Amino acid sequence: MITKPSKNYVRKRVHGRVRKKISGTESRPRLNVYRSNKNIYAQLIDDEKKVTLASASTNEKDLNLDSKGNIEAAEKVGTLIAERAIDKGYKTIVFDRGGYLYHGRVKALAESAREAGLEF
Repeated sequence: MITKPSKNYVRKRVHGRVRKKISGTESRPRLNVYRSNKNIYAQLIDDEKKVTLASASTNEKDLNLDSKGNIEAAEKVGTLIAERAIDKGYKTIVFDRGGYLYHGRVKALAESAREAGLEF
């Protein structure tokens, strides 16, 4: 009997293919997105030094979110990560959708980061 691979297994394979092509540098870090059912997380990563430069998520207390797993919350996280990146001097980045479709919460996070001043 053939079993269907899990969504997470497929996502990790897609992410592996994407990561072969993109990587973050000191001058242009990678904005990685991880999406769970309840939260969304974003990290700025320098892959050459293997260091996380900035991060933001819906778990942070200062965001004051009613619901953490919706598009509005993703937009706030996108704005927050953009502010933190600009404060550290990063204007242009590489966007890594983490194997997820560019749709819904991932798209909302990316577009709000663009509106807040990041270029990618």
